[in-house]
Amino acid sequence: MVISPRGRSTLGCLFVLLILVSAAYFAFNLADPHWRYYQFVDTMKQQARFAQQLSNEEITIRLRAKADSLGLPPAAHRVRFNRTDRTITIWTEYEELVELPGYTRHFVFKPRVEAPL
Repeated sequence: MVISPRGRSTLGCLFVLLILVSAAYFAFNLADPHWRYYQFVDTMKQQARFAQQLSNEEITIRLRAKADSLGLPPAAHRVRFNRTDRTITIWTEYEELVELPGYTRHFVFKPRVEAPL
């Protein structure tokens, strides 16, 4: 233990540093599924913009490839479509489990995109 000239210990500083590192660890692990969700929604929006030139099968292949690259669960691969004369709606639903020391959290994501054709 290091003692400062005033007689104080730097143990308090180490404790604060430990709390900050722990908070960053938890924040990163809880934010990561949300970041992947937003990336997937962005890809869905992009595919919906070009849906007039693409078939549902081509869009499904592209979205499954993106889900694989993001490490999303297999449920995210079940992409559904609704096409009308004027719009396309693309959606899916999946769940992610985040396990932290002493804490487990289930996140249910329902990405949905609608765009004009």
